[in-house]
Amino acid sequence: MTAIVFTCEKKIALSSREICEQITQLEMWSEFGGYAFLPAIKNATYHHKTADMIGTCIKVENTDNSSHTETIYKWNPEKEVAMKFGDFSPPLSQIATHFTEEWTFETEKNVTFVKRTFSLFPKSAFTKPLLWLISLVFRKAVDKHLAKMAEHADSAKRPNH
Repeated sequence: MTAIVFTCEKKIALSSREICEQITQLEMWSEFGGYAFLPAIKNATYHHKTADMIGTCIKVENTDNSSHTETIYKWNPEKEVAMKFGDFSPPLSQIATHFTEEWTFETEKNVTFVKRTFSLFPKSAFTKPLLWLISLVFRKAVDKHLAKMAEHADSAKRPNH
């Protein structure tokens, strides 16, 4: 089954290493606020953490009490990070087999161009239209999250008056 793919992009006034450092700080994951019917992240905890981050598994609990895991399979803080979402609780477990998220970074001066590409894999041809609808809302949530990351970075760089 072919995946449903979308990409969100944003310039963020942080280095790629600083962005990756934020990814490792699981208390920050609750800043993913969801959108419309897509739930926000309530809590994220390390299920298993490796020294090089590859193979690290994170358990995510959402505000609607759904859950999933995210396993890191690429970790290069200079260029890219990728993770596989799985172990979905219902109802998503009945619609999708897994998702992937790939972050790519291009840093110039004090700004990083961040690209987040998601691939959503439907369970069947019957669930693909529903997953496509979910992807539209998911994209809005990711755009909102990237904007929040950029806003936090900008406000941290501004001098206090």
